[in-house]
Amino acid sequence: MAKKSKTHIYCFDNHKVRVTTGIMENVRKRFADSSRYTVFSFSTQDKFINSIMDEKDHGCCKVAIIGVQETKEHMELIDYLSMQIMKLNPETGLILLVPGDKMDEIKKTFRFNIDNYVPQNDNAVLRIHNIVKKLISEHGLAIFKKRRNFSLYIFLIFFLISLILILIAYLKLPDYF
Repeated sequence: MAKKSKTHIYCFDNHKVRVTTGIMENVRKRFADSSRYTVFSFSTQDKFINSIMDEKDHGCCKVAIIGVQETKEHMELIDYLSMQIMKLNPETGLILLVPGDKMDEIKKTFRFNIDNYVPQNDNAVLRIHNIVKKLISEHGLAIFKKRRNFSLYIFLIFFLISLILILIAYLKLPDYF
């Protein structure tokens, strides 16, 4: 049976008003199982990036959740953070928590490096939970795909060596064939 890998969830929210603090706390409560999930919350971008950079375990699934405001400076910050996260670890899933009325504008602004957009409403925590589960499944499938490919390469090498040995035996000892 395959072992369960641990999932690290990084939440970033630097709002002055702390609109999404309730959602981030609900996310922490939703992923309370410490044997499967580790939830980190950050309010500064330096701590957020350093925490993702410091994580050495490459076998775990990483998900970053970023709360979005409508200001232009914050949009530039989100773009910078998404580029940094993808540069540090391209396998990290990135979820943006956006205001519901600004969803289309933000989707047009950030087309790349974002896995999912979640509107800030009553169902946001449930949507985040479902997206995290999807990202965990994709991470597991990627691991099994690497293992399958490695096994296939070993099989092909063994098969080619067997064919070469049979060909050499046929040429050296034709009486036995």
